[in-house]
Amino acid sequence: MKKLILSFVLIFTSCNELNHVKRINNVLDSLHHFASKADREKYIRLFSSNAVFFGTDINERWPINEFDHYVKSRFDTGVGWSYKKIDRNIFVSKNNKTAWFDEVVENKTYGKLRGTGVLVIENNEWKIAQYNLLLPIPNDYLKKYASEIKEFYEKN
Repeated sequence: MKKLILSFVLIFTSCNELNHVKRINNVLDSLHHFASKADREKYIRLFSSNAVFFGTDINERWPINEFDHYVKSRFDTGVGWSYKKIDRNIFVSKNNKTAWFDEVVENKTYGKLRGTGVLVIENNEWKIAQYNLLLPIPNDYLKKYASEIKEFYEKN
């Protein structure tokens, strides 16, 4: 009987986690979809009330209110941004209230980038609490570009 109960608990836990992963995938897929459609309202609703978005520039650390202003100014032109998911990994905490992810996305202009972030449960929905977009640099190019980037920031 104990084995049966344990089996049921393990199956339930596994199914519950899979349900969370499915819901998180939907949030992240929606993030990229609404950005490509320049749908500010639906896009911003995917973020938690205290979210932070990190762009590729070191100065791009935007609390959600500041990020919303940027998104509005950009989306009001009718143009958003398009990133296609190539690969994604999602991890859910044991209490199913926090999740973190990493993904590789592709953009026609910039090529492949990496997005990482954290989601939290807010009002019974998964919301993005942090998103970090970065352009990975191959190790063979790191010294060269790091020097150029360092010099750029020292001048500004």
